[in-house]
Order: sequence, then C-alpha cells, then structure tokens
Amino acid sequence: MALDIRLKKVNKIYYDGELVSGVVVIQSKGDMQHQGVNLSMEGSVNLQLSAKSVGVFEAFYNSLKPIQLVSYAVELVKPGKLPSGKTEIPFEVPLKPKGHNKVLYETYHGVFVNIQYLLRAEVKRSLLNKDLTKQSEIILEYRDSKDKASAKPVPFTITPDSLQNIKEKSQVPRFVVKGKLDSSVCCLSRPLTGELVVESSESPIRSIELQLVRVETCGCAEGYARDATEIQNIQIGEGDVCRGLTLPIYMIFPRLFTCPTLITSNFKVEFEVNVVIVLQNDHLITENFPLKLTRF
Repeated sequence: MALDIRLKKVNKIYYDGELVSGVVVIQSKGDMQHQGVNLSMEGSVNLQLSAKSVGVFEAFYNSLKPIQLVSYAVELVKPGKLPSGKTEIPFEVPLKPKGHNKVLYETYHGVFVNIQYLLRAEVKRSLLNKDLTKQSEIILEYRDSKDKASAKPVPFTITPDSLQNIKEKSQVPRFVVKGKLDSSVCCLSRPLTGELVVESSESPIRSIELQLVRVETCGCAEGYARDATEIQNIQIGEGDVCRGLTLPIYMIFPRLFTCPTLITSNFKVEFEVNVVIVLQNDHLITENFPLKLTRF
C-alpha cells in the first residue's frame, strides 16, 4: 500500500486566493476496503519560546497557541472499495484565509517562528488496519505587495572609535575599514551587494565574513521575547587581505529561511546583516546593519 500527493505545480509555489490542485495517488496490490479518503489543508504560524525566555514569561504559554491562517477539509471518496493497482483521485482546494480579517503570510522556516501550509491526505481503514496518511508542504508567496525594494545605500566606516560595547578602546588595535551596502532594503530574489575596503590595520587580519541573522520576536501584552540567530555565514576575505583592495559584498538570500520583513501584533520576523572582521589575535570586530526584505 502506498499513498502520495502530486501537485499540478512542480515548484509548489502558490498565491493567496489560488486553487491548489493535483491528485491523490493510491497504489495497492489487491482490492482494498476503506472508510473514506479525505484531504485537508492547514496553514498556521507556530510560535516557540527560546530556553532563556521560558522561565521569564510564564504568561506567554496562553498566547503562544498556533495562529491558524487556513483550515479546509474535504471528503474525496466515500467509504467503499478501491481496485487493485493505481488509483488517482483529483482534488482542488482554495487557498483562502480563515475568517475575513486574516491575511496569509509567506512560507517561512525559522527557529522560533514557523509559517507553514500543509496538505494532508488520509485513507481511513477498518479498526484492524492502520490509517494511511501523507503530508506535503506547499509554499506561499506574495503575488503583489505595496512594499517594493527601493535603493537605500548605506556607506560605513569601521574604526575602533565607531565600535560600541567596548570598555577599553585603547586596547583595540588601530584599523580603518570603509565600504557600502548598495541598499538596506532588499528584494528577496536579488542578492545583497556592496563593497568593502581595508584601508589600514595594525593587526594582521585572519578573515572577513558576512553573517545573515534572523531576529524573531514573539510577544503579547505581558512582554516580548526577542531572539537573534544566524541563517548563514559567508567569507568575503581570506587571510590578511591587501590594503586598499576593493572586496565585493555578494550574498544570495536562502529560500524558505528568509521571507519579507513581517511585523504583526503577536510576532515579528526581521533580518540583519553583520560584517565580521576576525583579527589574528582573535579580536572580533562586528558592524551590524538592519535590513528590510521585500518580495518585489
């Protein structure tokens, strides 16, 4: 016995209001009695607390229930018998929000915030046999958005004086790093670009890296839990790079692990990029830039 969900769209990308269509495929070696074939679609935002926040926000447990965005169920086949071999059952379900005021957010796989849309097929069987189930994720993207990426260049100069969270700046080796990000408002389908130049550095450099960070906030009236975690880290300079040489900044945003910047009353998903310079003596110099991500 085998059960599968095959969607008409190979890339599994759908938009709000679209019909999700495909077939449920059942393969059996002989005739099969069943108590009905059902299909359901659930879309939800799952919020979680990090270990450090659990004790602090006892009141959160009530407000961290999953936020349901889509809920739809349909009976594809009434109880009866399926013939041996391969049976294909077509289906069509609308991708619409549950309730009038709800909006559908883009699919996003985070650490403390997860937005997912799942199709689930189920073949109910008699008491002695186990029900067959199959789950498949569809990806929701915005079809249109008021927020469109417009270039907002961010020039920067990093020196010991510009650094924060340092008690004794006199202990930090002297250096000057200049550069720019082409824009702090970025379209997800285009890379983050810019350039960086090490003008001078007393201490030899070991590595220059770009770190993409997600900042997830879960909250309610009692307070907010805000957690920053790394999505990806790429190296743009290896070893003691030449002084005065322009290094290109180029980072592609990973699919599913990023989404358009999202701010709602219950949760937020924001993004930042860190330029990290690692010196030979293990000094770590970090400059942080908030980003706004958009779909278009």
